[in-house]
Amino acid sequence: MKGKRILITGATNGIGKVAALELAKMGAAVTIVGRNAAKTEKVGDEIKTLSGNGDIDLLVADLSSQAEVRRIAAEFFGKYQRLDVLLNNAGAVFSKYRESADGYEMTFALNHISYYLLSNLLLDALKLTAQEQGEARIINVSSSAHRNASLRLQNLRDESGYSFMNSYGASKLMNVLFTYDLARRLEGSAVTVNAVHPGLVDTGFGHNTGGVWAFLIKVAQRLFAISPERGAETLVYLASAPKAAGISGKYWNEKQQKRSSDNSYDREQQKLLWDYSAAATGVG
Repeated sequence: MKGKRILITGATNGIGKVAALELAKMGAAVTIVGRNAAKTEKVGDEIKTLSGNGDIDLLVADLSSQAEVRRIAAEFFGKYQRLDVLLNNAGAVFSKYRESADGYEMTFALNHISYYLLSNLLLDALKLTAQEQGEARIINVSSSAHRNASLRLQNLRDESGYSFMNSYGASKLMNVLFTYDLARRLEGSAVTVNAVHPGLVDTGFGHNTGGVWAFLIKVAQRLFAISPERGAETLVYLASAPKAAGISGKYWNEKQQKRSSDNSYDREQQKLLWDYSAAATGVG
């Protein structure tokens, strides 16, 4: 991975942090994106020390804000013109209805719109790399929570009908729908895009929900969760493995291609989501 540049969102904790460290150990130049400046700087220093790789760059942003996504994309372009791998990993679940700075339900804003907008804003850098190096890769972290979900675009501003489980599942379905649609749009460009289910990972994810749900999530993680190191394996594989070159528009788990939910292959839903996202961001 020497000579390659990777940008990873949500890289200050869990699988994003592990992926950043492992790819840095391989020699990649890694740009990590975090929400908290002090924590991002601390993690950047840790990665430098543990990997022996000093080429670690930092970007700080609240990715639920479109203005913040645009700012870090502009900051990235101010330093670099090429990008080998974009790993969209940032995400959260919110126990109560919240709106983003742009007026959208927070789960949708962070878990989907940040993926959509950052990917589109950085496409020129990815395409340039693909032209020069023969390939570039986009990886979208989804979840098996997408399997029983529906698109729910009509509920994005309906506080009365809010369910954090439904909203999270819908956002993870959006990650897969977006991946498949973008893969078709990028055919012939040598830029690949894939979605990943990392598994139930033992991190602090979901602990902010409070009440009985936070307790149940903690119990499930304690009993069934895998380590962040194992959860990050497929991310690292898709970012670096020669065997993954040229494969696009797939859903992965445990370094294997899997079938996603039936409705994730619905092209009408894919187009509906793309059109909605394009209208929401003014991009695409």
